[in-house]
Amino acid sequence: MSHPGAQVAEVAKIFAVSEKQLIDDLQLVWMCGLPGHTPGDLIDVSWDGGEILIDNAETIARPLRLAVDEASALLVALRMLLEFPEFAEMGDREALARVIAKLERAAGEAAAAVSSKVAVEVDVEAAPDALAAVQEGLRARRRLSLRYYVPGRDEVTWREVDPMRLVFADGRPYLEGWCYRAEAVRLFRLDRMQEVRVLGVAAEPPAGAESRDVAQGVFRPSPTDELVELEVTPDGRWVAEYYPCEEVTELGEGRLRVALRARDQGWLVRLALRLGDTGRVVSPPALAAAVHERAGAALALYEREPAR
Repeated sequence: MSHPGAQVAEVAKIFAVSEKQLIDDLQLVWMCGLPGHTPGDLIDVSWDGGEILIDNAETIARPLRLAVDEASALLVALRMLLEFPEFAEMGDREALARVIAKLERAAGEAAAAVSSKVAVEVDVEAAPDALAAVQEGLRARRRLSLRYYVPGRDEVTWREVDPMRLVFADGRPYLEGWCYRAEAVRLFRLDRMQEVRVLGVAAEPPAGAESRDVAQGVFRPSPTDELVELEVTPDGRWVAEYYPCEEVTELGEGRLRVALRARDQGWLVRLALRLGDTGRVVSPPALAAAVHERAGAALALYEREPAR
């Protein structure tokens, strides 16, 4: 853009690429521009006669200024990655720190808001010493004893687990290992570990214990799980974005009908209560009744007279 009419051969030489590679890259420019992606939104580029000309590209001529929510999301994610123990083995911490510093400078005031006293703080060690104990178990290949909170049943259980790896999924660190209580491979969130002990027993997961693919998230419903339908308002649309849905139907005015599966009715009741007036259960009727009963019990607690 600073040198209109630059020659293809000259530009290819400056960027140390072949002319074919440069033409391939320029063809991608046709797909770039503002949201909407109509011809008037996209950048125009031509190289007829060997001269490269770019038009309708004013949007990329302005310096990037991130909004507060955009800068917050990027910076929080990068700082969490920097603190995640597995990254120390997989990545270049110094390079990531430089990226964070550059992003903070580019974000300007937005980054300052993230770095202020009211900024989000990332903590991957909600349980004291849990991360260190898990790392020790992995390093020494020792079995772990976990005192673990299960929110689906609102209970705390003791588990003996042969640790297999630490993974990062859905924005949280997990221990993956063979659970002797479940007799299967399970994922355990570190912030739900209330106590972790390294046992003097070698960790020996069964030969058939295979790691789970968490690329699409931890929550992976089964086709045999109960199918639930919810209707949500525009403020409840996050459900369709956060959880894997079998079907999502637009109802107009920003409302959605979503169909999803879950084996734990307690989790579904809590989801419905969390939605409040931004969603309602369409089916099954038993779930709607359970939500009504739980909400009524909660409201009754507020109607009791205070103890004297």
